[in-house]
Amino acid sequence: MTFRAPVRDLALSLKIAGHPALVSTSFTELDDDTVTAVLEAAGAFTEEQLAPLNRKGDQVGAKYENGKVIAAPGFADAYQAFVAGGWNSLSADPEHGGQGLTKAMELAVFEMVHASNMAFGLCPMLTQGAIEALDLHGTERQKALVLPKLVSGEWTGTMNLTEPQAGSDLAAVTTRAEPDGQGGYRLYGQKIFITWGDHDAADNICHLVLARLPDSPPGVKGISLFLATKREVLDDGSLGVANELRAGSIEHKLGIHGSPTCVMLFEGAKAELVGEINNGIAHMFVMMNAARLQVGVQGVAIAERAFQQALAFSQERRQGRAVWSAEQPAPLYGHPDVRRSLLLMKAKIEAARGICMSTGVLADQGRLAASEAERATAKARQELLTPIAKAWSTDIGVEVASMGVQIHGGMGFIEETGAAQHYRDARIAPIYEGTNGIQAIDLIGRKVPMENGGVMDALCADMSASVADLKAAPGLARVGERLEAGIAALERATDWILQNKGPNALAAATPYLKLAGDVIGGWMLGRQALAVAGADDAWSRSKAALARIYASQVLALAPGLADGLTENADDLEAVGAEALEA
Repeated sequence: MTFRAPVRDLALSLKIAGHPALVSTSFTELDDDTVTAVLEAAGAFTEEQLAPLNRKGDQVGAKYENGKVIAAPGFADAYQAFVAGGWNSLSADPEHGGQGLTKAMELAVFEMVHASNMAFGLCPMLTQGAIEALDLHGTERQKALVLPKLVSGEWTGTMNLTEPQAGSDLAAVTTRAEPDGQGGYRLYGQKIFITWGDHDAADNICHLVLARLPDSPPGVKGISLFLATKREVLDDGSLGVANELRAGSIEHKLGIHGSPTCVMLFEGAKAELVGEINNGIAHMFVMMNAARLQVGVQGVAIAERAFQQALAFSQERRQGRAVWSAEQPAPLYGHPDVRRSLLLMKAKIEAARGICMSTGVLADQGRLAASEAERATAKARQELLTPIAKAWSTDIGVEVASMGVQIHGGMGFIEETGAAQHYRDARIAPIYEGTNGIQAIDLIGRKVPMENGGVMDALCADMSASVADLKAAPGLARVGERLEAGIAALERATDWILQNKGPNALAAATPYLKLAGDVIGGWMLGRQALAVAGADDAWSRSKAALARIYASQVLALAPGLADGLTENADDLEAVGAEALEA
């Protein structure tokens, strides 16, 4: 089916997130019309250039031949068109050749990129993280010679963390960095699961690599960050000989077949230190945090693509008799449960989109707000929302893609329709860039305790301020009531998290993150409905309906989810694995 870029929905999410106010105060040459024009142009590019390659990327995929990786059919040309259109440089600093637009606009554009072709979008997504890491921690040489090429998209970037024995536990990294006696280093080791680690779509690939120096302390405190390029970068910026690194193979995966996931072998590769010795984890987290929000956007994107296909199928496929119109055979959309499913899918997508776009606007406010106090407040809320944006949104991506398969029925289980691809592609997002379980632990262990719970308290207060408006708005009173109950449940659960440490809190981490996402998502939908209240077009009227169905089927469950947080810790400790074996 044809992909349609959700430009109006994205513009509404940016609006309720505060993007227009940010633009009006911080960008003299940017206004709402320009923002809309950028989104529309990006939408057209993704519809015309990227979406048609999605199926071929899944069916054929990237290839590993004669020690080199060849991008999926059409991907290399599409990447050059992506670069030529300026889509790689949206939010980068103009000092390095970027356009200096907002991070939130970049996220909105990348949602359309990922929705049209998730496997393609992973390449520039990783490059964005490399740009941010080098911008903050790179040397003058790296900023002068490497950063502009990444910004332009002439070169691409990767993130090399994982090793066969070191997945989420980076303390187990063993890749070595040995001084070469000339101010540089040589890297020795193997990295796995490296997204777009090798390909033929760009002239050079810039690998950011975690490794240990010979005299480094054990654990994460002994890891440094290095830059190693596929081809050496000479002092005049030109490319030299091939570096001593290569892709040993590519993985055969459940989904995202068009994205080459490489085993990278570093066999004495020349490298440069990035940032400070033994502070590589902190430096790499700049890239990882950028990627985590982008992966949250991927969850929204793949859900949007799956929803669009399911909606189209429900209007084309005819089965049975419609209860509203008595039409027979009727489109699937004429059956109440199918329509309920589609409305719930759409509501969850818009809730997740709202969380991700709001987190993006907060990232911009953390840089651009007028006062230090405002910047600090925005940054704290951004940090609180980031694990929720990543984990909750990617769980929604899998759930909505699964519902899309269900709506297709048996045809959804057949690869021919394409619904199965969205489900397979969606499944990686809750895993990479920090599993969703790790995001939940980060939320309760680091983010909720910020300011003794004050950051979450402030968010709950802001959500509560919308309750009265919802209760007073025609058709939205029940949304306000259920949001109010959801906020109270989240506050109660937050108090419990702050009072409990160790296994009890860890056992409740994932349910707590789900509760937070459910409630914040309901707030996003309520604000969207308020923002278009009174408009008499079908699209605007639908926003109230989406808020209502979400309130009845998601927010209504929040009090029970909060009450259940405390119930499982003893069982988790007591039930050993042998008790679960057949």
